[in-house]
Amino acid sequence: MSGDDSTVDDLRTRVRAGLIRLGQASATERIALSLAALALSIAVGTLLILVAGRATTCQTAAFTLTHPTPFGLPRLFSMGFCFDPVQVFDRLFLGALGDPIQEDWQLLTVGFDPFVFYFDLNPFAADYSPLNAQMAVTLRQTTVLVFTGLSVAIAFKAGIFNIGSQGQLVVGGLATAVTLLAAEGAVTGALGQGLGAVLVLVPLGVLVGALVGGFYGAIPGALKAYAEANEVITTIMLNFVATGVVFFLVSNYFRNPDSQAVETAPLGSASTFPPLLFEARDDFSLVALLFGVALMGALYYLLEYTSFGYDVRTSGIQPEAAEYGGVDAKRTIVSSMTISGALAGIGGAVYVMMILGKYQTGVPAFGFDGITVSILAGNNPLGVGFAAFLFGTLKSGSTVVQFATDVPPQLVAVLRGLIILFVAMPEFFRMIGRRLASVGGRRQDSGVAVATDGSGVTAGGEPGGPGGEADE
Repeated sequence: MSGDDSTVDDLRTRVRAGLIRLGQASATERIALSLAALALSIAVGTLLILVAGRATTCQTAAFTLTHPTPFGLPRLFSMGFCFDPVQVFDRLFLGALGDPIQEDWQLLTVGFDPFVFYFDLNPFAADYSPLNAQMAVTLRQTTVLVFTGLSVAIAFKAGIFNIGSQGQLVVGGLATAVTLLAAEGAVTGALGQGLGAVLVLVPLGVLVGALVGGFYGAIPGALKAYAEANEVITTIMLNFVATGVVFFLVSNYFRNPDSQAVETAPLGSASTFPPLLFEARDDFSLVALLFGVALMGALYYLLEYTSFGYDVRTSGIQPEAAEYGGVDAKRTIVSSMTISGALAGIGGAVYVMMILGKYQTGVPAFGFDGITVSILAGNNPLGVGFAAFLFGTLKSGSTVVQFATDVPPQLVAVLRGLIILFVAMPEFFRMIGRRLASVGGRRQDSGVAVATDGSGVTAGGEPGGPGGEADE
């Protein structure tokens, strides 16, 4: 029995050391891990597509696997599949970008031969333009996810698990729509429908969304700081409150009488973001995306180069040490949640002013997707842009796959979730490793004896010590 216990303790120590090492990985190592995870997810996804394609009945195989034979000898077998994994991933990624690469696959045999296979690849399509409609769809998703990803990231940096970005986005979006509907008549009457009115109304909408979202984010922050209420519970509850209250207000006070849907009246053209270079679609604005990129840089500077950012980061890593060092923990919690809510509220304002041109109930789950985006980015504001673009590409490409192939939408959703899961896992375990390292540092600082024989911590909440798992 002692030998088994020693093996378990040794395994636990190795896993802990590995997680701590992962938590200290450099940026280059993290990028390499993410790329490897992406490649692995595509490999696993290919197997799923082949299995599903084999189990499905179809008249003509979309993909055929044949056994290679030399010297022109007869094939030993030929296996058909209803779904082509190459086409699926091509549409999922390249289709979301508007087909930047013109692919002309040439097969030497009927189907796929893993030993005799080549393709004629023309690097760039002759008629490709990055300002295409499908790219606009991808960037439209990316833009809103940048704001919700930043919202979650700053809360996570402060050690607060904010699940309320969706509710903060919803209230910010409605406040923006109502304010602009009330103000655009006076503004356009004085300035006309030109650029002057846009320069007044669009910033006004963003400001209102930020203020209302920030106020709604400050509520769970204050509850956590002064009442020690768990932010996970309060933010989840406030999501339901926001959805219900907003639905009631729109249904009874702000509803468009000319529409069957539960929505406000449409905003005027001066109250929406101008398309700018993407005239093919009026539901994406490069201005909004550039504003999101600017906020990424501003938030990164705030967290890395200001005293407030230092307070946020230290509170998130070692809250006890931060408070001992003079950080006002309560103020930091409320401030972080206020900024987090403001960023989500801006996301709601952008959703209203860029995508819909009005507020409509049943807002997509951009706030919850922002949690995934933040984890993918390692809670780094600069990484949020890349994570949001990946997420936006997958969401946009999923629609392209459904139109271009016979793959069922359920399988497409599984593939998208699989890619997100694999890519997020390294960052998730890295966060655990950093937490383990900080816990170990606090224990050493507090005088806890740490064993050096590989058997783990000898006191203080770990196996073999008070508060830990007692030996049977």
